[in-house]
Amino acid sequence: MRIRSWTPLSEQGSVGRPSFVADHGLWDDAQSAAAAHIEAELDQVDLVRLAFGDPHGLARSKTLTADAFRAVLRNGMNFSPGPFLFDTGHAVAVDFLDADPGVGVGELTGAGNFVAVPDPLTFQILPGRTPRTAWVLADEYLRDGTPHPLSSRAVLRRVLAQYDSRGLAPAVGLEVEWYLTRRLDDEPGNTGNGFGQQGQAPRVAAVNAGYQFNLDAHYDTVAPLTDPLALHLLALGLPLRSMEHESGPGQVETTFSPMTALDAADAMLLFRTVTKQFCAARGHHASFMSQPAVDSADPSGWHLNQSVVDLATGRNLFEAEGPSGGMSPDGKAYADGLLDWARDLFVLSVPTVNGYRRLAAHHSLAPTRIGWRVEDRSAMLRVVGSGAGAHIENRVGEPCANPYLNIAAQLFAGLDGLVSGAAGGPAEPGELLVPQSLSESLDAFRAGRAAELLGAPLTACLTKLKESELSRYETWCAQNPAQPDRTTQWEQREYFGAY
Repeated sequence: MRIRSWTPLSEQGSVGRPSFVADHGLWDDAQSAAAAHIEAELDQVDLVRLAFGDPHGLARSKTLTADAFRAVLRNGMNFSPGPFLFDTGHAVAVDFLDADPGVGVGELTGAGNFVAVPDPLTFQILPGRTPRTAWVLADEYLRDGTPHPLSSRAVLRRVLAQYDSRGLAPAVGLEVEWYLTRRLDDEPGNTGNGFGQQGQAPRVAAVNAGYQFNLDAHYDTVAPLTDPLALHLLALGLPLRSMEHESGPGQVETTFSPMTALDAADAMLLFRTVTKQFCAARGHHASFMSQPAVDSADPSGWHLNQSVVDLATGRNLFEAEGPSGGMSPDGKAYADGLLDWARDLFVLSVPTVNGYRRLAAHHSLAPTRIGWRVEDRSAMLRVVGSGAGAHIENRVGEPCANPYLNIAAQLFAGLDGLVSGAAGGPAEPGELLVPQSLSESLDAFRAGRAAELLGAPLTACLTKLKESELSRYETWCAQNPAQPDRTTQWEQREYFGAY
């Protein structure tokens, strides 16, 4: 009996373009060397998840067989632009059927494919999975080999190139708060779901009562999940520092050692994705939504620590000379750049309707003032440490922000301050408040200078995505009067599961 032998046409179909990487010179020497190592070891892998971060900061992926990935590695893979077109509730926000989708990217017309090219430096085996599965991040390209104008990772790469041209390298540390809850059922939440209509959010219960900050006994209630999660993250190579119990019921803070900026953004995407998967597999639900509709929930934030190193000397530019400590003139100039750009780019740090609940004045430690202060947790920028450890902690971000855009916005604004060299003193009380709603933040984004960082196409795309999200929220509120200080059912459905 003859067994049929199938011969795949590996250079056609979903594969991007033959020799796409080589023809367009997309890799440096380190990436080429990593690719050769991957090819030599690929027999040890069954499946590969090819992922990239969409404009919302969510990981979108396709799972490939190891054999299929052999061709994709150097040729790229055709990918639908859907992740660029849908808002947070999967409503079509960019009209791809129009002759001009309105964002300055002609390839979006008719939802034409882009090419996702694996970055070999991000390839890693996911521990403890059967089948044996690898994860690799992709960079997005147009079909002519140029970086996709809507790529978040490309934005961060451009900013880092500006630092490198000046002999500088930013260092970034992540402090991320999130909620661990226990699932009450296995209902998928699909009833009533559709394009722009999210179904029921996961039904959960708190794992403890909360409101005993860093109480060791409260940590014991999350430790059965967070301790093995910590080991899992370490096995992924992430530079984990700590797991801590915060104030809210089941609220956890996870911190990481400083990293290069691109590594930090990649790590944030992987950390959030893996944490949700890890907890879900154990009957729990992890969410990076800032203010979930969980009784007595305290808002979660993402504190982004940043400093800049002079590559020639290895010196931290924020380090003040002499015994007085404090911030150097360069550090102050960097901080002033962050303040100058704060409103223009605020939506990149707090991109959801829900994230602004954390910034209300009644939260005692809310970073409500656009200013910088030494060791002041109510200011937007908190100056921390001295000497070689001096750094700035920006406290406004929400945990579900796009890591590439949030980090790029900080580094871009800070570099602008460094280049202009205008260094002021700490902001006094009474300075401008940070935006108090997505509507206010979006107005500042539209009227401001965001295109200098993002380019016109991504600025237009993000505007359409946020306008769609905000419009659906305001329509729901008009039909469902709610208490202004309470997280709405709309927010819970929109964000709690996805983020």
